[in-house]
Amino acid sequence: MTRRVDAMFRAFADFTRLRLLHLLAQDELCVAELMAALKAPQSKVSRHLARLRAAGLAGSRTKGKWRYYSLAAPSTRFQARIFKCLRDCHEEVGVLNRDRLRLEKVLTARRARG
Repeated sequence: MTRRVDAMFRAFADFTRLRLLHLLAQDELCVAELMAALKAPQSKVSRHLARLRAAGLAGSRTKGKWRYYSLAAPSTRFQARIFKCLRDCHEEVGVLNRDRLRLEKVLTARRARG
């Protein structure tokens, strides 16, 4: 348990990973959508997603050529509470709010494409 908590906090300690987790708390997303919301290159987004998966905080599924990422199912009450905070705290952190607003535009475009 101690290693898992340590891995979670290390993942949260990086600002890019925190931003990714916040976006994944909103919806299941592909790398291209995350890149657009963060305004970050593919290599950076993919590298940080790999770290989140290794920490047990994110999961993925493949559909055709696309891989979609989401928050992992919480394995403890502690993890569930952290994920709830991710969903709710964007208004207090300006950059998370801006990421969320960019994500809303990206998702609107996805829905329009069908």
